[in-house]
Amino acid sequence: MNLDATDRAILNRLQEGFPIAPAPFAAVAGELGIAQDDLIARLGRMRDERIITRFGPFFDAEAMGGAFCLCAMAVPEEDFEAVAAEVNARPEVAHNYARDHRLNMWFVLATESDGEIAAVADAIEDATGCKVLRFPKLSEFFIGFRVAA
Repeated sequence: MNLDATDRAILNRLQEGFPIAPAPFAAVAGELGIAQDDLIARLGRMRDERIITRFGPFFDAEAMGGAFCLCAMAVPEEDFEAVAAEVNARPEVAHNYARDHRLNMWFVLATESDGEIAAVADAIEDATGCKVLRFPKLSEFFIGFRVAA
């Protein structure tokens, strides 16, 4: 990774939230002592270089009346990239992670209803030939996880 001190400051600051303001990028840039255009360009570069994979809001599907579910699959290694592309193409997939385990693909489905969770998981199974194991949330814990850049 090619991060300088300003990139690290940006990553650390943005993990604490993004302001709801008429000019949120200008507000964060001002806090960091850089120009808004520089902040936006650095975020674009970090995304292009896959230092960050996503920059955007996180919506709580349940709080908005929807549903979400943690899912896992055992994907043959030779099919992993193709299955990942199929899974990631679904707009209901919030994020997807590779794991070094028999269940080597984990992802979160976010839908408008519980019934849609089943329908999307079934569609992924049909498209990939891999069983989608579903782990619905029983309790919620907020740990405030942050990674220092």
